[in-house]
Amino acid sequence: MAYEVAAPKYVRLAQTLQGRIEDGTYPPGSRVPSENQLVQAFGMSRPTVVRALELLKRDGWLESRQGFGTIVRGRPEVVEQKDRRGRDALERDESSVQGRLVQVEQVPVPPRVASLLGVPKKATVLLRRLLVVQGGEPVELSSSYFPAGLVEGTELSASSPLREGQRAHLEARKKVRFDHVTERVSARLPSQEEADLLGMPQGEPVLSVLVIACDVAGQALQVTDVLLPADRQELEDTYRLG
Repeated sequence: MAYEVAAPKYVRLAQTLQGRIEDGTYPPGSRVPSENQLVQAFGMSRPTVVRALELLKRDGWLESRQGFGTIVRGRPEVVEQKDRRGRDALERDESSVQGRLVQVEQVPVPPRVASLLGVPKKATVLLRRLLVVQGGEPVELSSSYFPAGLVEGTELSASSPLREGQRAHLEARKKVRFDHVTERVSARLPSQEEADLLGMPQGEPVLSVLVIACDVAGQALQVTDVLLPADRQELEDTYRLG
């Protein structure tokens, strides 16, 4: 089992501020509270507040304007034409994917996932883990976590592959609507089980793409951890400079 840690303070603060942007507390065009005000309001250090604001600026939620301070831009527009790991994980038909389901069961929620899903730390969640293979070689291990209340009345807990994407299945069965996805890419060492499934020697790193799929209010509906062997990946993006 992988070692899980709670999200850093600056990430949790960024999530809180993002939620306030989405619920209209900080509407587009408004100024967010100053660093001093945020330090006092949340009882966090200035470096933590600065890192949270920088994260939101990087992701397109905020921007700095000369003479105005930090301004709310609102929810970033999704660039539909680009390939996204998160969209792939949410929308692929499991029954047509080369690979296999390796785990479908209720598990104790990992601390970081609990924070993202907004469930108690001692809760159990459904884990649905899919190993993707290409050319006979494992290329991806996708672990999706769902809160218990969202699983009821669906086929997510069945051990057979879904014949539609997880997003389409949940939207049809639970009448929820997926609105946007946040992806966070980091590197870490896999657990022994993860390394074995991916056919990797212990000690080799993986890229973790943490996919947080939310409704329009910013509530996370599911969290998926997409693991990619680092030595088999090359990330590239091309964009204009404003």
